[in-house]
Amino acid sequence: MDLADLIDPSRVVFAARATNKEQLLRDLAGRAAAQLNLDAQVISDALLAREDLGSTGLGEGFALPHARIPGLDRFFGMFARLNRPIHFESIDGKPVDLVFLLLIPATAGGEHLAALAAVSRHLRDREFAASLRKAASSAALCGLICDPQHSR
Repeated sequence: MDLADLIDPSRVVFAARATNKEQLLRDLAGRAAAQLNLDAQVISDALLAREDLGSTGLGEGFALPHARIPGLDRFFGMFARLNRPIHFESIDGKPVDLVFLLLIPATAGGEHLAALAAVSRHLRDREFAASLRKAASSAALCGLICDPQHSR
């Protein structure tokens, strides 16, 4: 599975603003809900419940918040690069500035593990992460995330 399979240009947020993890997750939930025609509160509650189990901050400034969402019929990815890093209770204690939101259908089987692994593999790649951080525009950022040539 490639990143491009999970995301499209309308789901890339350049210079997102948030002061803390909860605010960020609620903002991303609202953005996702608007595109999916689902209840933002359901999405944010699911994301926050998942965070209560353990932080999805995977280290090196990267977080992969994810949750199963009732009523969702396909995987949904959204990427945000923050204008300022925020504390995310990451495993390495470093603040987060790259966030890939992954919403999973409640009925999904083991394929969600492949999706999580694909996203994690790409964003933990130091060169790819550095490219994302250096992207000077939304279009450049989207080109990196959404282009199947870059996201393999």
